Amino acid sequence: MAPGRLTALHPSASRKVLNKDKRQSLHVERKKTRENKRRDERFRRKREEDKDPRLREERHRRNVPRTIDRKRIWDEVKDDEDEAGLGVSVDLERLKRQRLDEEAEDASESISDSLDGIRASDQDDDADSMLDPEDAEGHVDDDQSSKRRMNSMGDLDRPRAASPVASSVSVNLDLTPATLAAKFPALFSSEPPPVPKILVTTSINSTLHDEARLITTLLPHSVYIPRSAHHYGHKFSVREISSFAFNRKYTAVAVLKEDQKRPTGLSIVHLPHGPTFHFSITNWVEGKKLPGHGNPTEHAPELILNNFRTPLGILTAHLFRSLFPPQPELEGRQVVTLHNQRDYIFVRRHRYVFRDKRPTEKNVVGPDGKAVKGAEEIRAGLQELGPRFTMKLRRIDKGIGRAGSNGEVEWEWKGAMDKQRTKFQL
Repeated sequence: MAPGRLTALHPSASRKVLNKDKRQSLHVERKKTRENKRRDERFRRKREEDKDPRLREERHRRNVPRTIDRKRIWDEVKDDEDEAGLGVSVDLERLKRQRLDEEAEDASESISDSLDGIRASDQDDDADSMLDPEDAEGHVDDDQSSKRRMNSMGDLDRPRAASPVASSVSVNLDLTPATLAAKFPALFSSEPPPVPKILVTTSINSTLHDEARLITTLLPHSVYIPRSAHHYGHKFSVREISSFAFNRKYTAVAVLKEDQKRPTGLSIVHLPHGPTFHFSITNWVEGKKLPGHGNPTEHAPELILNNFRTPLGILTAHLFRSLFPPQPELEGRQVVTLHNQRDYIFVRRHRYVFRDKRPTEKNVVGPDGKAVKGAEEIRAGLQELGPRFTMKLRRIDKGIGRAGSNGEVEWEWKGAMDKQRTKFQL
């Protein structure tokens, strides 16, 4: 076909270079031109920001990545009962902050109204010619005191400081709604929690003996008792095991589940009457398979609970808190982290050590992007101990298991809950 006929049939063919080598060279030239333009723009911006650091702060403030966590949506609640529902996705901390702000605004408005009334009465008194000079001086003092009260109340309208990133803040367990505490009195008792004593076992005919022993190293004051796999042995149910454990002063029962010789689930029963939490387990990695791992000791670890914000998340956090002693043994320098992100709970255990800062290391930066004062010459080193795994909450039974709850399920995960990617349950 003639070139003129090709151009007539395909107008874009006139702009396309038919030679492959020439097309590649043109692409490389365009790419270099684009990169040079970006580099010049970057250096120009750097020179301007060096002259005026406020431009850099403004750019950092604007350049916030729009992740799924930042796009998270919340449900609207009308009363306290809706707020305490386990199926409601509501940020309890933000809700409490809004209520405190509303109360502060109401208080400031009432005080301003009262001050306006005082001023009006003062003006009426000043207009009276029968006042003595001493009384007039007294009224001046009253005006000064009222101004001082106004200045002190002006702090209520002062803007709040920006909150740090949610993933770096521990859970505030004092935000528990009263209706949720009344629904689960065993987990939200006002009395100091007892020292935990946990019985760890597995499903029937399980082979996860080593993994169950690793769970006992993770949970302080826990004992592993294997379930009988003998052909003529009695197959004890979870309710019978829970009754046995409660009679021997245990506070919880943990049942490790198995599929194809790998741990796939963990059920935790809070004694004596429940509730029962069912978790699925994925990405199980033993400590000895981690590079540079350490060996755990028998010291009670510190517990860090991150990003549990909804009523369901607060309830789950209280369960995990009941599994660890309230007073950790700091000489062991061990810490267990349960980090919730997008309804997945990442379990990690580390040993930390404080050391001096190396010359090549940068300063520790806080959530606001500025260097943390007091930590200029100190660094924390971490060594992972294991095991490492990920959990996801699947169901909460009111009693001991589904059979012990008479079919009453407090909450259960369903596939439709993950259809909306910006809404989370914990």
